[in-house]
Amino acid sequence: MLNISPTSVADKIDKGRYKAYQKLLKRSNSKVLIKMLIAFLLITVLGMFLPWTQNIRSKGYVTTLNPYDKPQNIQPLIGGRIESWYVTEGDSVSMGDTIAILTEAKEDYLDPELLTNTEVQINAKESSADAYLVKRRFLMNQLESINENRLFKLEQIKIKNNQLDIKIASAKLALEAAEVYAQNARNQLLRMQEMYNKGIKSLTDLEQKRLSKQEAEAKRLEALNKLELYEADKSNLLREIEIINTDNAQKTAKIESEIKSADSYRFSLMGESNKLQSKRNQIAQRQNSYIITSPIDGRITKILKNGIGEYIKSQESIATVVPINFQKAVELYILPNDMPLIKEGKRVRLQFDGWPAVVFSGWPDNSFGTFAGRVFAIDNDISANGKYRLLVVEDDTDKPWPDLIRIGSGAQGLLLLNDVRIYYEIWRKLNGFPPDFYQGIETNNVKNKAPLRKFK
Repeated sequence: MLNISPTSVADKIDKGRYKAYQKLLKRSNSKVLIKMLIAFLLITVLGMFLPWTQNIRSKGYVTTLNPYDKPQNIQPLIGGRIESWYVTEGDSVSMGDTIAILTEAKEDYLDPELLTNTEVQINAKESSADAYLVKRRFLMNQLESINENRLFKLEQIKIKNNQLDIKIASAKLALEAAEVYAQNARNQLLRMQEMYNKGIKSLTDLEQKRLSKQEAEAKRLEALNKLELYEADKSNLLREIEIINTDNAQKTAKIESEIKSADSYRFSLMGESNKLQSKRNQIAQRQNSYIITSPIDGRITKILKNGIGEYIKSQESIATVVPINFQKAVELYILPNDMPLIKEGKRVRLQFDGWPAVVFSGWPDNSFGTFAGRVFAIDNDISANGKYRLLVVEDDTDKPWPDLIRIGSGAQGLLLLNDVRIYYEIWRKLNGFPPDFYQGIETNNVKNKAPLRKFK
């Protein structure tokens, strides 16, 4: 049967009597397999000329574009004891809704009348400061009066000085007249003496001339004494001016010193009042901080502190709130080798966890269950995982993203590059070449068929 013997018995066997021979003969004569192989080869060759969109695969998760849309921890401004809760996990809250109420736990603020007592202290300090302000006004009035009194005295001295100048001028004229009169009397006495010696005049006439001479000398001395007296009075006036100025300077310095002291005490009291006012504001703010409110509109997802009467610290998270309405975005991470290929505005196809999808890597437009996006921002520094982070936002020109996706859910992205033929893509990968980087060039007579649209 295997035809390994030189003597064949195949012509002596009736092959029609056996089904095995019939099946073998039928299989050997079938050409279906050959046709199938030829058809598959032809389809493969033709498929090599189909378009293929180069892409970069990456993974990430859903996030928000705005920082205030991210999940936020509710933290009290002060520490205290939880008195009551007003929400449960899963509750929807609006901005300003009460989350919980605290009671005071710090001994410095346990006085129920602390705010009132602080206000009384502030009023007392302000009253004392006002009293020193009144004292300052009195001292300023006193200083003004002293200066006015000095000016008044100086004006009087000026008047006296003018009067003395007139008297001195008159005394000088009188002295000159008295000297002339005395000189004439001396001359007459000398002539009378000569005439008496010659016997022309009598002794009586001589004695009269001597008396006239004495009277003239007396008038001269009287005029000289008056002049000296007036000059002495003027010197006294000058000394009196110095005394007035010195006395005024001493009084002014004393009052100014008292004014400075009053100002110093007043400013000190004002500083203490401001400190008390600051303390009062802190107390009021602290009392207002007993009520913990929601900072945003959202939903309470987790309460971190349980029970009533539990003590919490300042800035310790007690609950987490997630915004209901937020601007969705996706964080994707790409290798540094692919970084030069990505620019802002590049198209991205996204697949979200929980949404069924059929993805054709080279034909993203024909994929089912994917959503369109655009690269919004690219980090300039590398992340801790050794990749660069991209922010992708919704493409307004395509169908909207699902409303039910949540922050933190996973996402996979296809960053779309140039359109090429399949054979070129296989050749590129076999040779380890990167995807096409330059825009506007032809790759094997195939241009980039996916130009970027204006990104809004």
